[in-house]
Amino acid sequence: MTPLNRALGTCYYPEQWPREIWEEDARRMVEAGLTWVRIGEFAWQRLEPAYGHYTFDWLDEAIEVLGAAGLKVVLGTPTATPPRWMLDRHPDMIALDSEGRPRKFGSRRHYCFSHEGYKAECARIVTALAERYGRNPHVAAWQTDNEYGCHDTTISYSDAARTAFQGWLRNRFTSDKNDGDIAALNDAWGNVFWSMSYDSFDQIDLPNLTVTEPNLAHSLAFRRFSSDQVVAFNRMQVDILRAHTDAPLSHNYMGRITDFDHFKVGEDLDFATWDSYPLGFLEDRVGADAERQRTFAKQGDPDFQALHHDLYRAVGRGRWWVMEQQPGPVNWAPYNPAPLPGMVRLWTWEAFAHGAEAVCYFRWRQAPFAQEQMHAGLLRPDSADARGLDEVRQVAAELAQAPQVQQGRAPVAMIFDYDADFAWTVQPHGAGLSYFGLVFEWYKAFRSLGLSIDILPASTRDFAGYSVIAAPGLIHMSEDLKAALTASEAQVVLGPRSAARNGEMSIPVPLPPAIPGLDVTVSYVESLRPDMPVPLAGGGHLHLYREALEGTAKATLLDEEGFAVVVAQGHLTYVGAWLDQTGLRRVITHACQNADIATIDLPEGLRIRDCGHERFWLNYNAHAIQFDGLTLEPAGVYRQPLA
Repeated sequence: MTPLNRALGTCYYPEQWPREIWEEDARRMVEAGLTWVRIGEFAWQRLEPAYGHYTFDWLDEAIEVLGAAGLKVVLGTPTATPPRWMLDRHPDMIALDSEGRPRKFGSRRHYCFSHEGYKAECARIVTALAERYGRNPHVAAWQTDNEYGCHDTTISYSDAARTAFQGWLRNRFTSDKNDGDIAALNDAWGNVFWSMSYDSFDQIDLPNLTVTEPNLAHSLAFRRFSSDQVVAFNRMQVDILRAHTDAPLSHNYMGRITDFDHFKVGEDLDFATWDSYPLGFLEDRVGADAERQRTFAKQGDPDFQALHHDLYRAVGRGRWWVMEQQPGPVNWAPYNPAPLPGMVRLWTWEAFAHGAEAVCYFRWRQAPFAQEQMHAGLLRPDSADARGLDEVRQVAAELAQAPQVQQGRAPVAMIFDYDADFAWTVQPHGAGLSYFGLVFEWYKAFRSLGLSIDILPASTRDFAGYSVIAAPGLIHMSEDLKAALTASEAQVVLGPRSAARNGEMSIPVPLPPAIPGLDVTVSYVESLRPDMPVPLAGGGHLHLYREALEGTAKATLLDEEGFAVVVAQGHLTYVGAWLDQTGLRRVITHACQNADIATIDLPEGLRIRDCGHERFWLNYNAHAIQFDGLTLEPAGVYRQPLA
């Protein structure tokens, strides 16, 4: 276990404030206990007000002011906000939505990842920044772009995307014998259906604006292509930066953005960061019902942030930060309440408990203008302290006295696969069904039983050290992954939709899941109306989706009519339905008992996270909790040594 040094930071925009207050801002940041400051990621127009005319003096000065105060700078590349003059040079660089409508100038992320002219412009500005600041002693880390995919900007239906997609397909279906085998594509996609066969790759259009749904294989291929375009765009910037700096490189991912493969992007980076907005996410992305939204309106969902902490720890291969932490009300959700007193501190400590190296708050000073003028910062627009700053100071004081946190392997592993999310998006098979939603339900059930979790990519083959491995919804499973799970010594819990499609989105034969050592076959599936749950014998319900299971594996959970819902054979368990929390907790408790893992039945809103020799108790409730001899105040955090 490696000890972690923890630090705090903020996001700052010197170009938005008068030069005469920069020193005062830097001094106040240091006095508040901040170490890191991210700058530059939205400043392209200030850095290059006209093509080829660079104005770096202000950034030189800003970096010097911040560094002289003792702050370490994360410098962002500004490619998320191309200036207006860029559109005059490349009017077709704009992404098109699925209806063929252009994404206009006047906000951000207004570019298509496939546009070659825009990528060349990005390479030019990144090179200029890298040459100028790559060896600057105050620039201690770099961030590429900003929030890839946010605002539904991964998928583009532009002409540039169509041309690039055709080339991507040609390369994918090139063999030793054939340079672009269109017959192989037709066969893989089942294009004999509805006379959809192509004579050449140039005939293949993008899978939008079809009369009815496009071929599933076509749609899945386009999702994979679009993800690969993000990976290539990021790699282009990374390659330039690495030639000029030894500082670590990162990207700030966003919550519940699953339309590109973060693991593949992360392979080119040194650490991962993500942007945590618990209150905005509760209203905008969690999918909670109205009662849960009311209960946690000022605290955020007790599990949503934790899931992303664990996910981005995996994406960063153990190294990760929160680059943007909400310190007050945001501006972009349906409703934007202020955090319950204590929650900024709790969110920060929760991130550290999950292994964060730094937590940075967005933003230093609230802007009085433009789209985010209602987005709180650590300072008000008049530069007075905002409410969240006192809690940041409290955390800084606690960090100064706290021993280092050591991260160890959790007893439970959960596999997360972006390609599975692509497939579920293409074929949800029921209104409201999603891969992320399924994984989140399972994750919540584990957490409600007091368990700490490591998230692993689907490329993992070594599962040594884990007692329970959960893999819900892996719609594509390679034979070597199946074999690795079968060979592991852990209790393995699979389903639903495990191995339900091959790599080209067809139903495989033998029928799924075809797991070695587990004799179960899914004979048919059905999706259910949300108002038609099916009771389980002994408590709980299945709802939304179920599979008819055949085979000799032992039924361990039945519905009220006696039909198998969960089956097991040896250390392998298959869950053939979407279960509610009661049903999931029954399945997980049984697996943990078989693995000799102790569970704790936690009350609503109370969560724990074990790291090394320490346990963190976190109370997400707006009322005090008494449990296991402890009393936690609202938004309370308690650190307990483990034997």
